[in-house]
Amino acid sequence: MAHVQRTDTKGKRGLALEQLASPGHRRCSAETPVITNSSGARLVRSEEAMAGVEEDGAAVPEFKSLVQMDPYLKPYVKDFKRRYELFQKHLLLLEEAEGGLDQFTRSYNSFGVQRLPDNSLFFREWAPAAEALFLTGDFNGWDKFSHPYAKKEFGKWELTIPPRNDKSPAVAHGSKLKVVVHTKDGERLYQEKAVIYDWVHWDPPHHYQVIHPRPKKPSSLRIYEAHVGIASPEGKIASYTNFTTNVLPRIKELGYNCIQLMAIMEHAYYASFGYQITSFFAASSRYGTPEELKELIDVAHSLGIMVLLDVVHSHASNNTEDGLNHFDGSDSCFFHAPPRGEHSLWDSRLFNYSSWEVQRFLLSNLRWWMEEYGFDGFRFDGVTSMLYHHHGIGTGFSGGYSEYFGLQVDEDSLVYLMLANHILHDLYPDCITVAEDVSGMPALCRGLEEGGLGFDYRLAMAIPDKWIQILKERKDEDWDMGNIVFTLTNRRYGEKCIAYAESHDQALVGDKTLAFWLMDKEMYTSMSSLIPMNSIIDRGIQLHKMIRLITHSLGGEGYLNFIGNEFGHPEWLDFPRAGNNESYHYARRQFNLVESDQLRYSQLYRFDRDMNWTEDKYGWLAAPPAFVSAKHQEDKVIVFDRARVVFVLNFHPSKSYQDYRVAVEVPGKYKIKLDSDLGIYGGHGRLDHNTDFFSEPQPYNGRNHSIKVNVNTQYCTFLSSRSKSFNRCRLQGK
Repeated sequence: MAHVQRTDTKGKRGLALEQLASPGHRRCSAETPVITNSSGARLVRSEEAMAGVEEDGAAVPEFKSLVQMDPYLKPYVKDFKRRYELFQKHLLLLEEAEGGLDQFTRSYNSFGVQRLPDNSLFFREWAPAAEALFLTGDFNGWDKFSHPYAKKEFGKWELTIPPRNDKSPAVAHGSKLKVVVHTKDGERLYQEKAVIYDWVHWDPPHHYQVIHPRPKKPSSLRIYEAHVGIASPEGKIASYTNFTTNVLPRIKELGYNCIQLMAIMEHAYYASFGYQITSFFAASSRYGTPEELKELIDVAHSLGIMVLLDVVHSHASNNTEDGLNHFDGSDSCFFHAPPRGEHSLWDSRLFNYSSWEVQRFLLSNLRWWMEEYGFDGFRFDGVTSMLYHHHGIGTGFSGGYSEYFGLQVDEDSLVYLMLANHILHDLYPDCITVAEDVSGMPALCRGLEEGGLGFDYRLAMAIPDKWIQILKERKDEDWDMGNIVFTLTNRRYGEKCIAYAESHDQALVGDKTLAFWLMDKEMYTSMSSLIPMNSIIDRGIQLHKMIRLITHSLGGEGYLNFIGNEFGHPEWLDFPRAGNNESYHYARRQFNLVESDQLRYSQLYRFDRDMNWTEDKYGWLAAPPAFVSAKHQEDKVIVFDRARVVFVLNFHPSKSYQDYRVAVEVPGKYKIKLDSDLGIYGGHGRLDHNTDFFSEPQPYNGRNHSIKVNVNTQYCTFLSSRSKSFNRCRLQGK
């Protein structure tokens, strides 16, 4: 089935870009010591930035703070200085040459298609290597020569089409268009045959009107990673409307306060999971219309839920007919020329981040998604590939600091990320940016004024890999408590991490969800709550809860769950493709499994829900890192406290412990606040929740007090001395 690529009047398949008016405009004014940008942000020149760190030679205003946090960065002061000065230079150039950041990042208002007040249509493209451009489409009977663009300076091409006699636009809403490019080699870039996507002019008579304001940035971030197309039990591509009606209420009930939407930027190949972008300025039409996506985000905001876009600025699809590749007939334009401009593993093109026009394109793209659709921030995909010339290919990151500095670092893309974070946080103070980086780049999530890149969070990508490795390679009795704790706590101090037990990566074909690793084929026959659990299901349900709770509470400053995994979604994820006979069987989420109390999926769902709402009350994600008081290998017990609550987890496959001594810092009476052994969670109900646990003035494992608790096999709980009770009235539902 062919799908239509839709844009609105503010973009085509990508914002064509305008060259700088004059090279001379790029000079900085040496006479002006301080410049204030259009948003009121103070841009500090290097001589002022030297204050306080002059002895280190660093032109970074607060570099000392970064070094105090991590003294091992001091030898790399010149790298930080160079990066920061490049960032400052670009920022000042934007202010002086482009009329300010606001105007520069709104360039989507002057490129693509613009409807003028008299209903004329103005078209502008940036195709510096093209010999000629023509516009064709439904409006002119697909005449490939009747509407030529006029060539302007700096690679720009412009065309104005007057309105019809009845004063209506010459190109009607919903009609198809196409740009015909003639190259300098005499080639015409136009295929007569249909492609998967067409450029459809989107200018409806009535645009969706936003009702609800953006939510404030939460102190504890709980992300629900979702894909609109798979968000239905039915074997089809689900819609924006389905997500709004059926999925948003689930996310709210589960206690997540943020959604990360994948595969929204238009992509011709559905099975690419949205990571081979063909149109950067179009929301995917396979799920519905732009107005329906706007409604989805607006309704999420009404529920107090932020929405992040999974943005792909690390590369672009290799497609030529419906993508940016060879747009003007050259092998560069938006990208580096080969081989630098090609990603050998992804078979895609790599942007030239040093290009003024590519910066305009990408920064305007971020602004467009924020303004046009109301997104609240971004998860930047493929940051590791951006940061290094080697793109992480064939490179193992050991953590040695020399790996993060020097010639292997692509400072053009690094400075682009600094600019992106500066602009987003300056214009939208509650904006959230998350980096997908596997390398561990220092200062990735520190402020620009310290020499950092300015991200709010980074993904803790080692954690899900560790859980999969354990489940694949280790027997229960061989689980290494110290190694589990190390993996969950091994993160840079002062840089926030998003912890997760599994994401879409772990669910993709070739791998399996955690639940399927734990219970495998037994999930097909033994998940009924009407029969006793066999040993495989019992073990799987208990460990599924334990893995998620310890990851949630110990692994970071935010938490992420992939759609459906909260209830132990079985099997794996696989999109329709030739290799599976274009089947949608595995490209769906079986929410119907949760609907019945006769299946144990609802028990895992309840635990995930109550875990999130309990965090909402106690706020451990917003608290400082946990104090781990026990990681007992023989007992298989891990104990830690965070946010004045004590977590106790017993991973032993067969041993339970009576009167097990647990270290606590705060004296007083402790009560159970969350218990994985409750029957509603698929547990065995072995603990009495009316029991009070009184601390003793007996120091233990680095804490001044201790309590004695009963710890059952493969069980987790947490206790608190705080008077807050667990308000179940907020947990209505299954």
